[in-house]
Amino acid sequence: MKTILLLADDPADRERLAALLELAGYGVHTAPTGPAGLALALAHLPDLVLCAVGLPGLPGLDGYAVLAHFTQHPRLAGVPFLLLASGPDHAGQRRAMALGADDYLAPPLADDELLGAIAGRLDRFRHLQAGHDLAAPGGLGEFVEDARATARLDHLAGHRKAHAVRRRQDVYLEGDEATRAYFVQAGRLKTLKTDTEGKELITGLYGPGEFLGYLPLLEHTPHRDSAVAIDDSELIYISAEDFTQLLHHAEVGPQFMRLLAGRVSEREQQLLDMAYHSVRRRVADALLRLHAQAGGTAATAIELAREDMAALVGTAPESLIRAIREFKQAGLLELTARTIRLLEPDKLRHTPW
Repeated sequence: MKTILLLADDPADRERLAALLELAGYGVHTAPTGPAGLALALAHLPDLVLCAVGLPGLPGLDGYAVLAHFTQHPRLAGVPFLLLASGPDHAGQRRAMALGADDYLAPPLADDELLGAIAGRLDRFRHLQAGHDLAAPGGLGEFVEDARATARLDHLAGHRKAHAVRRRQDVYLEGDEATRAYFVQAGRLKTLKTDTEGKELITGLYGPGEFLGYLPLLEHTPHRDSAVAIDDSELIYISAEDFTQLLHHAEVGPQFMRLLAGRVSEREQQLLDMAYHSVRRRVADALLRLHAQAGGTAATAIELAREDMAALVGTAPESLIRAIREFKQAGLLELTARTIRLLEPDKLRHTPW
């Protein structure tokens, strides 16, 4: 039986939620305050925490503070943590995710939605148990080949967990303080800049095995762009301190430097292409990059929203669609409502558009 720690200050809410969870087959421990909840968690480690944002108790120890204690404690950091808000609050959601919450649930929220969110997090956590070891297959260990480097990654991992990020959820926003780097364990993310008219320019696409958000840590500056999940994704958070240790490692450091140099080169090439190349050439190059990132085989299907692809190219969606239709008419690609498959990538690459 999975055990849930329920932290809620209102007695009626606490009793109702506890009854709902018990009917769903969970063991439930309850606490009315943050300090009581932390003590109970240390005495009986739960499988998941459901915590109300507005908790009384010690000064400042509300739901966000309890979350911060959990993510910083070596025994509690790996426990899935869901915050239960009293109302919609975008700033509160951003704060919760920045602190490491696995979900932020705001009303209106039906009982079946709450139970679905809990079951989904428990199931995902079960599949991510190996993610606590950054050197595990599919984790950070694949970033380097040296055994001593993977051992160092394993040491830094501790009880670190993979964080679930929902589709279209902000990871960080332009101007936010940079406090960590991010490693993509699953899913896809985009970084983007928005002009004064609200138009987006995608500055990077990131998939499994890639890092993002590390440049401001090196420059000691706020984030210069925003990061948003394209798909439901899983991220490993790497604190600024741990990231600095990785950079000073004899094997890992040079890998990061090569990675950084490659990203800077890509960004410069993107700006040059936007300045000097035609829309069709830019669309063709973007399709080729996406094709390579997705696997680069004859069966590879590119799945990216048209508005995102237009933002990557730096053009209007109408211009993008017009270019794609021309490529389709030329027999260079196959088009469906959701995907694009390149039939003649070499012709797309070498034709002087």
